[in-house]
Amino acid sequence: MQLFVKDLTVIDFSYLCPKRGMVGESWIVDVLLEGGLDEQNMVLDFAKVKRTIKQTIDAVADHRLLVPTACSSVRWQQQGDRVWMDFDSQLGEIHLACPSQAFALVPTEQIDIPSVNAFLQKALREALPKNVEGITLTLRHEILDTPYYHYSHGLRKHDGNCQRIAHGHRSPIHVFENGSPAPKWDEYWAKRWHDIYLGSEEDLVSVDTLNLSSQTRITDDSHYGFHYQAPQGDFQLAMPKEGCDLIPHDTTVELLADYIATTLVAKVPGSQFKVVAFEGVGKGAIVSKG
Repeated sequence: MQLFVKDLTVIDFSYLCPKRGMVGESWIVDVLLEGGLDEQNMVLDFAKVKRTIKQTIDAVADHRLLVPTACSSVRWQQQGDRVWMDFDSQLGEIHLACPSQAFALVPTEQIDIPSVNAFLQKALREALPKNVEGITLTLRHEILDTPYYHYSHGLRKHDGNCQRIAHGHRSPIHVFENGSPAPKWDEYWAKRWHDIYLGSEEDLVSVDTLNLSSQTRITDDSHYGFHYQAPQGDFQLAMPKEGCDLIPHDTTVELLADYIATTLVAKVPGSQFKVVAFEGVGKGAIVSKG
């Protein structure tokens, strides 16, 4: 007997890639369960499917930085609940010092759909009842025919998992200028924020003040340092300047939409802009200015 749920959840996360650096991503999750019937004549109650599977996926991968621990570019160490992470990419070195819950350590050479699928299935097999004999996950991108960007960020003031300093999203954007679609501005932002870290100026510090691993050899000339204390702990990050865009306020989707609209009004005085900015799949903010 098989049981399926489409669009069960969305995983919003970032991952480390030797070529692209830190990449924000959003994957939709479909699930197919196979097994015998329980005492209720069900493979698994739909309420439990949604609760158990979504909670497990959220707990191990969502709003985390996924790290390919078998990749030669990765060096990491853990003491208690704290992890120090060093990563070499074509963009430059990336360094973090964060609580362990900020990371998902995936035993693979690269983060991709098959490796994350295997990682999630292992966690789910331990959480599901014995009558569930098989589980198949489909991880997929939202199909988009308009421009989009991948960004990573952290929200120090958030009381949930968004406070983790390196999580992200794959997000479309729709800009309207004077009431009409403006695809050139969609393309502009998709290019500007391609594989970007959106850092709040409020969190900016000298890299010399960060307590990173002893192997770190970087300066303020090449890197931005970010540091904040949040309810889940102390978060520190050093990112290559080339991979950052500094934002003069928090990086909530509401303020990002406002930032985009404000930037466009400054670029084209006299025009009116409406910005529809997404945060991952199916949610976002709308701001009009000008």
